[in-house]
Amino acid sequence: MKIRKAVIPAAGIGSRLLPLTKAIPKEMLPVGDKPVIEHTVRELVASGITDITIVVSGGKSLIQDHFRPNPALVAQLRADGKSAHADAVEEVGELSRLGHITYLDQHGPYGNGTPVLNAARTLGDEPMLVLWPDDVFVAEVPRAQQLIDAYGTTGAPVLALMPMDPSESQRYGVPVVAEDNGNGLMRINGLREKPKPEDAPSNFAAIGGYVVTPGIIAELREQTERWYQHRTGEVYLTDAINVHAADYPVFGQVIQGRWYDTGNPADYLVAQFASALAHPEYGPLLRQLVD
Repeated sequence: MKIRKAVIPAAGIGSRLLPLTKAIPKEMLPVGDKPVIEHTVRELVASGITDITIVVSGGKSLIQDHFRPNPALVAQLRADGKSAHADAVEEVGELSRLGHITYLDQHGPYGNGTPVLNAARTLGDEPMLVLWPDDVFVAEVPRAQQLIDAYGTTGAPVLALMPMDPSESQRYGVPVVAEDNGNGLMRINGLREKPKPEDAPSNFAAIGGYVVTPGIIAELREQTERWYQHRTGEVYLTDAINVHAADYPVFGQVIQGRWYDTGNPADYLVAQFASALAHPEYGPLLRQLVD
């Protein structure tokens, strides 16, 4: 089945970036000249995704405002002779049409599996991409396209992987690799969440990207039903993948490119700095400061 749909969970409060995110959604913090979520949306559109659901919570209206077309502003900018600015505003609004962006309020238990299940109820019984909005990938082939290609090869759920220094294992979910299929594609038996370095089952980290299939959605549904019965714990996507991998094929794809995480202050500054250094106008200025 061709992957046409994607989910961006954007309901979190960005607690690791407080107080910066007290009034501004973390997804709207800039990396370069774009909010971080725009990088994700552009990646999906460039990979042929035609239906994007952004799952939000209260206080996230800035996301909708950003992508909403604004013909009046465009007309005013053109009347003022600011054609380049008008083109830029128009292009952002066009992303909403190209990606057919819709918004959904999050409901349900705590955990990153909840927004995926919320979106699945409206997206139907087909595979979908799930990308977190606080990751930025710089890659010749978009990360989303690499995941789509891996699904085309396997017809099974796929996790985005990156090589990892074993000393950093306690920051990530680490896959249990069952078979190396070449070209960065690996059959995996499950994930171990934040293991100690000596317990890490591989030298790869699972990062923010998934192809999710109906079998995983069914497991998320069962987890959620159990939560409503007992009201304990959380509903996590990785837990559903682990259960699914015990009985069905699940794969990891090592992503070719550079990954920037913007979810904590240090990594956010690194992403900002790297983006600025790569900019043809701003890069030379920053290098003068460093020298």
